Amino acid sequence: MKVQRPDRLLREVNVQSTGKEGREAVAADRRAPFLSRHRWLRRLLRDKGAVLGGSTMFVMVALALLAPVLTPLDPMWMDPLNRLKAPSILHPFGTDSSGRDVFSMVIYGTRISLIVGLSVMMFSSLAGVIMGLLSGYFRTLDNVIMRINDGMMAFPSILLAIAMMAVLGPRVSNIIIALGVVYTPRMARIIRSVTLSCRAITYVEAATALGASDVIIAFRHILPNCVPPMIVQGTFVFAFSVLAESSLSFLGVGAPPYIPSWGNVISMGRLFMIEAPWISLFPGFAILFTVLALNLLGDGLRDSLDPRMQKVNQ
Repeated sequence: MKVQRPDRLLREVNVQSTGKEGREAVAADRRAPFLSRHRWLRRLLRDKGAVLGGSTMFVMVALALLAPVLTPLDPMWMDPLNRLKAPSILHPFGTDSSGRDVFSMVIYGTRISLIVGLSVMMFSSLAGVIMGLLSGYFRTLDNVIMRINDGMMAFPSILLAIAMMAVLGPRVSNIIIALGVVYTPRMARIIRSVTLSCRAITYVEAATALGASDVIIAFRHILPNCVPPMIVQGTFVFAFSVLAESSLSFLGVGAPPYIPSWGNVISMGRLFMIEAPWISLFPGFAILFTVLALNLLGDGLRDSLDPRMQKVNQ
């Protein structure tokens, strides 16, 4: 038998006596759960920075998907007769030292950066959730897992990624693995902190007292509370991965030279900064706008999903 809330039952009893106002009150009461689930989205849309960041990322995704349509030239097609040409109608971003169109390389480089960023975010989120739940829920595993994570976080991120790429080799898939391993400890620590705080919540203690299994408690009662911080941290991991991938490619241990990526284009243009600064300038702007957009979106998600930030804003 479905139990009604006393205030809702009282409203429905008095609908006839209150007329239109009573019916509107009952309708609003029934819509309340739906509105509460979507309130965070309204707060997000009111954040100008988050809207700007989301719009910029939408444009970046559109550029990546429509790269063959938007680029008139093959990004790796060489034209030595038109090397180091300044930006023009035929070459909006100019050409590099081999005569390749910088505009085409920047547009196709968007694909590499977004694929790496999204893959690293998913890799670190999945591994971080597993490690964080195990560490926070099973205290016998906490010391072992966290000490391993502390040891990995003791190394600077870019140095650890370079060391792993030196072992794995310069491939896009290896970049995803290396950066995923580097950023997993950060995600795991956040999930662990949420798990530790959720273990003391009343309904988790009640589920334990009723004999619910550890798997059900961890994935049905604790994991949903980990989703908002995981999403927020995921946007920042996305931004860090884009920047790290460009850094690795710039240093020559990232994407192979025959793959157009922003880091490779900047690396090729560093020798011609005086006579042809556009080679490194435009991919640098692409990295700047992408990382800035992801950080703005992450800040907006944090403000809209974090209950403590909601109280401050109210």
